[in-house]
Amino acid sequence: MTTHAGSCHCGRIAFEVDAEIDSAMECNCSMCSRRGGLLAFVPDAQVRLKTPEADLSTYTFNTHRIRHHFCPNCGIATFGRGTDQNGDATWAINVRCLPDVDLAKLEIHQFDGRNL
Repeated sequence: MTTHAGSCHCGRIAFEVDAEIDSAMECNCSMCSRRGGLLAFVPDAQVRLKTPEADLSTYTFNTHRIRHHFCPNCGIATFGRGTDQNGDATWAINVRCLPDVDLAKLEIHQFDGRNL
């Protein structure tokens, strides 16, 4: 398994994720379409936050089930946290925040979040 180091633009928010990332989801909901993130979903046990939890800014909307985290300094949305369909803790990693991932090689899956 590959360990990827991720961060926001200024580096205040840093994390590591253990995953083989060959695909990502592009959502068209009101927030994702504006933010432009590409998401890879990873179990909680495979991610390590390298900065204090208090350094994260958090936004929730709609059902408030997903905590969308971003840097209060540079504004970059690094990841979200919530639960999957089985109730397991899951991170939605913005793969654009993983410099070693070649975005051109990812298989992108479209998700119609606008019509949920």
